[in-house]
Amino acid sequence: MPTTSPTAVTLYSNADAMPMTADLTHFDALGQAHMVDVGDKAETRRVATATGRIRMEPATLGRIVLGSAKKGDVLGVARIAAIQAAKRTSELIPLCHPLAITKIAVEFEILKPEDAVECRATVETFGRTGVEMEALTAVTVGLLTIYDMCKAMDRAMQICDIGLKEKRGGKSGTWTRESI
Repeated sequence: MPTTSPTAVTLYSNADAMPMTADLTHFDALGQAHMVDVGDKAETRRVATATGRIRMEPATLGRIVLGSAKKGDVLGVARIAAIQAAKRTSELIPLCHPLAITKIAVEFEILKPEDAVECRATVETFGRTGVEMEALTAVTVGLLTIYDMCKAMDRAMQICDIGLKEKRGGKSGTWTRESI
């Protein structure tokens, strides 16, 4: 039976496995996690783009723009961190397949009116499974790197609005997030 902790969170053990619906592909009929078998899927070109933002004090944004942050080129280091993270996603997310990524593009946009930096990562492969998680991981780690490099100036920075913008390829075709 599910147990309720003092913080009112319901916890489940494997013995309590709840039946899962067919649309939750990372669970078997008993509700146990498993890696999806993609062996019979067609190889196609797959592309995913994710974005996210980090908001900060105007002075912090100014130092990033001028390249005068104490730790150096914040956006250059964040770009490399994002690329590295995309390549290592399967090591971080337990049920992700290791992929032969063919392209990773990471861009940063300074949003002065919002005192924010937006990160956009596009990841591509030719394979049997998509690269959505790789794009999302790239954005997240890129923004975390900005936080790490600037936290001495501004511990109140906020990472927000991380999400998938578009995915193309595979059986389900193209999906795009409508503008908010």
